[in-house]
Amino acid sequence: MVTGKEDLLQAVIEAYIVEKGTMEFYSYASENALNPEAKKMFGELSGWEERHMEYIRFLYHSVTQDLDLKGFEEFSKMTDAPFTEAGIPVKDMETRFEEHKFIDDMGALIMALGVDGKAYALYSRLSKNAADANARVVFHEMMGQEAKHIEYLKKLRIKLSET
Repeated sequence: MVTGKEDLLQAVIEAYIVEKGTMEFYSYASENALNPEAKKMFGELSGWEERHMEYIRFLYHSVTQDLDLKGFEEFSKMTDAPFTEAGIPVKDMETRFEEHKFIDDMGALIMALGVDGKAYALYSRLSKNAADANARVVFHEMMGQEAKHIEYLKKLRIKLSET
């Protein structure tokens, strides 16, 4: 789990792992949601997390000057991602999801806001406290990405409350 004491390379790797965990949860939620709109929303969020992973992969290659894409892909396949960006284990999120089996979009939306809100808080804290100045920049960028998710979800919440 990311602590803020990592150097830049370790921070990039840790960020990749929690992004992967969050992407895996959103993908799971998309596949298992009962409501078509909830499926769509979780699918979009999963896609965003996948793009975050691509951004981090680019950072990794920039930091290491290693252009071995196949090696990084192997790392990604073999790396377990037990936690979401919210610091909650993926398995716990899946269990919560199963317990509630969303029958309405608002329940799914509230869950997604909780995950992305905690992710924002994590990256905010790390962007202020990371020991490595470059790691702080990476965490600040990830915080900005989470802010975009939250804004999207807030707009969707307003839209849902109007219908």
